[in-house]
Amino acid sequence: MTALRKLGSSDLEVFPLALGGNVFGWTADEAASFAVLDAYTAAGGNFLDTADSYSAWVDGNSGGESETIIGKWLASRGRRDDVVIATKVSQHPDYQGLTAANIKAAADASLRRLGTDRIDLYYTHFDKPEVPVEEIIGALDDLVKAGKVRQIAASNISPERLGASLAFSDREGLARYVALQPHYNLVSRDTYEGALRDLAEREGLAAVPYYALASGFLTGKYRPGTTVDSARAAGAGKHLDTERGRRVLTALDEVAAAHEVPVATVALAWLAAQPTVAAPLASARTTDQLPDLLALADLKLTDAELDALTEASA
Repeated sequence: MTALRKLGSSDLEVFPLALGGNVFGWTADEAASFAVLDAYTAAGGNFLDTADSYSAWVDGNSGGESETIIGKWLASRGRRDDVVIATKVSQHPDYQGLTAANIKAAADASLRRLGTDRIDLYYTHFDKPEVPVEEIIGALDDLVKAGKVRQIAASNISPERLGASLAFSDREGLARYVALQPHYNLVSRDTYEGALRDLAEREGLAAVPYYALASGFLTGKYRPGTTVDSARAAGAGKHLDTERGRRVLTALDEVAAAHEVPVATVALAWLAAQPTVAAPLASARTTDQLPDLLALADLKLTDAELDALTEASA
């Protein structure tokens, strides 16, 4: 069995790959989502990531579809105590923002869709600077005290707001962020490295990076002259036009060949080895896409390989 990793200073222990639920109810229907969830947990995975807004951007959807699918899966499989469920607040069409009232109402709605009495890790999805950190932390602390949330976390937040939030929690003895979900990967390093990562490291926060595979670019399937059938092809393909993107692919190819593993596995292993990172976040719309992701748990890169990838991505 793959060893679980402690999530920052919390009591949560998670598999080294978080499974993204953004595709559930979007590019993966209920049956496909159930199959992916079954395969991920059968391999030892226990860290499910979703948000109340997934997937409101799809025609005919209203938000919460991913949570609903996960809730149905939990009920049909009886696996609630086997998994760590992370979801997020601020972006659902009916629950916009981070006022105290909205945070509490959105949490109740998420709990209903998930069919559970508790959210293990509750993120502020996008910070709202117009709302005082005191109001946000106070509302999250109320949810923790009520037993509806076990641990709190933040995504898409500035170092300044994160620092102010942590200071307020410490000063008032309230619930404290234990994790961050930053945009971070081999072709997007400045979105986390620097002041934000330094603060996370200093304060003992774990990182669960999203876009870990750069919308699919770091799977290696995007090459000059190829066409990829994907909802994210336009975003991922743009990295081919950059010198750094091409350098990173070359370095990934070399390391992948040395270990006889897929390129995606190497990209995730580099991320998992970075300071503060507890578990990269990646999604799969079919079970065929899972093995390359899950293989991260068994791949240890050498210092030289990590250095080569870091240099290529500079």
